[in-house]
Amino acid sequence: MSTETQDGDDLEERVTNFLRRNFPQIQMHGGSAAIQDIDRETGEVTIALGGACSGCGISPMTIQAIKSRMVKEIPEIEQVHAHTGMDGMGGGGGMSPSFPGETVDDDGEEDEGPQAPF
Repeated sequence: MSTETQDGDDLEERVTNFLRRNFPQIQMHGGSAAIQDIDRETGEVTIALGGACSGCGISPMTIQAIKSRMVKEIPEIEQVHAHTGMDGMGGGGGMSPSFPGETVDDDGEEDEGPQAPF
């Protein structure tokens, strides 16, 4: 086994351990985090969050935390790409929830939410 392969295996193991150690709530809440790709030359890693993460409203914050903390903790990692099944990857839904007053209709008027039936 070459040194490069051993180093690569070590990097993958450190990324996996980072996810387990820093984000146990992913698994505790029925989600999963898997390494999709590690490019050792560019220092880029791609992480896919699945399971319950695919519809979770907190997953964007989890993704941001993974991105910012991994590059600080693992020196070889320069950039992290992370996504859930909801990020335009063919998952169901894919729309962010909106609340009254947060959106503007096509005619330029604010959305005031559904009208009461009475």
